[in-house]
Amino acid sequence: MGAQGMIFGLGFLFATLANCNTEGDILYAQKQAWVDPNNVLESWNQNLSTPCTWLHVTCNDNNSVIRIDLGHAGLSGSLISQLGELTNLQYLELQNNNISGVIPTSFGNLTNLISLDLQSNALSGSIPSSLGNLYYLKYLYLNGNNLSGSLPQEILSLITSGSLIALNVANNSFNNTTQPSKIKVTTIIQDMNIISA
Repeated sequence: MGAQGMIFGLGFLFATLANCNTEGDILYAQKQAWVDPNNVLESWNQNLSTPCTWLHVTCNDNNSVIRIDLGHAGLSGSLISQLGELTNLQYLELQNNNISGVIPTSFGNLTNLISLDLQSNALSGSIPSSLGNLYYLKYLYLNGNNLSGSLPQEILSLITSGSLIALNVANNSFNNTTQPSKIKVTTIIQDMNIISA
């Protein structure tokens, strides 16, 4: 291998390591924002070079975080906006906790997301319209929170022009029930009305 190839290889390695450290810093900051009475985040050690060895975190072959599984973990506290910088994230599973505050608008930057499960928490405020950027999103579960306002049209557009096949926003405090036309989604649940394609 020539010097140029070696420099390129080292550059790629350092870029990968820097990305791992950045993602680790983001997840560690999220850990600091949560109350974790069951110590499920005990392995989230900021001193490790990558979060890929942490429990409840899955990475791809490039050591980038693609999955966070923390359902039924007893966590409380808020979601930090920096989570929107985990741009390779495909699954964010945080159901059945006591997470409060708002859904960050930065989640609209998670353009590789396939599943966002925030059901049965204590989230409040409106659903950010930026979630309409998530073209690959198939599963969106926001039911059982304290969300208010209305379901953004940008999210409903994912039914006809995106990949969304399951949407549950029941048991919140929305203004109205929306029934979009040209439904290709498998199931929409809102305010106890069930629409099946």
